[in-house]
Amino acid sequence: MTDRIIETDVVIIGAGPVGLFAVFELGLLDLKVHLIDILDRPGGQCAELYPEKPIYDIPGLPKISGQGLVDQLMEQIEPFGATFTFNEIVAALDGDAGNGFEVRTDNDTLVRAKVVVIAAGGGSFQPKRPPIPDVDAFEGTGVFYSVREMEAFRGQDLLIVGGGDSALDWTINLQPVAGSLTLVHRRPQFRAAPDSVNKMFALRDAGKIRFVEGQVTGLKGERGLLSSATVKTADGEIDVDCTRLLPFFGLTMKLGPVADWGIGLTENLIDVDTQAFQTSEPGIFAIGDINTYPGKLKLILSGFHEAALMAQAAKRIVHPDERVVFQYTTSSSSLQRKLGVGKDAG
Repeated sequence: MTDRIIETDVVIIGAGPVGLFAVFELGLLDLKVHLIDILDRPGGQCAELYPEKPIYDIPGLPKISGQGLVDQLMEQIEPFGATFTFNEIVAALDGDAGNGFEVRTDNDTLVRAKVVVIAAGGGSFQPKRPPIPDVDAFEGTGVFYSVREMEAFRGQDLLIVGGGDSALDWTINLQPVAGSLTLVHRRPQFRAAPDSVNKMFALRDAGKIRFVEGQVTGLKGERGLLSSATVKTADGEIDVDCTRLLPFFGLTMKLGPVADWGIGLTENLIDVDTQAFQTSEPGIFAIGDINTYPGKLKLILSGFHEAALMAQAAKRIVHPDERVVFQYTTSSSSLQRKLGVGKDAG
């Protein structure tokens, strides 16, 4: 028995930045939107993995945090009254563009819509667990796979493990608040931005952090409280005092049920056209990191562009008898009224 039935024009799977901006573009065209996300709040990876990490490549915003971008997008779409379902996974999709679609979640929520938009980033994602014995005994108390609030790590003895952008970025950003900070990587070469690597070594040379070349092989502590980690180096094993371990070994991305919907895929990414970013199934679109096409760049700004073109095509599906007139928000009084701005607002 279905617990909840929601009727809407467009259902978006994924409430990350690209899914949120799609609400804006669809709202300008008078389309109602409902979003579904596995997380407990909007924002996708920006909110879950790096809410306080700065982003530098959003046009017109020289620097903004992941959570800051999400907050701005939520403010931007507020006039359109989008609705959300959180903490649920889309389990099944039925229907077609002619008769409409039914999307059902694992919690038996049913959403009926004329258009489906997949904006699920890389799919459902989870951090890769490091190959350390009994690491799960410390998860949530001494071992964390993301940083939601930097203040939670203030005064702690931090051990960061990894050689990519996340490990280097958090080494740099957490150093000022940590009681002590040690970075461990198996070699002195990194897969991170050269500027970040230079900043990390500058902190080491200034005595503000410690860098150890090696691998974490064990953890010590009691009742989930971490006290130290064993690190295997070229010269033997050493113990590194730490109260918090942050392992950054990347993410495991899974398409999940999307892979069973009969949509054309290439290496676990959804094939789309570049006219409207529609999939091989009419009425189903994919925007953001989850899609692929020639020349694709996995950038938030690329997803914003894809959302704009998708919305124009969605309007034609939802209201095939209405003429789609392209307008600019800077000059259209009707669009400004929808946004609650301009002289006619109020």
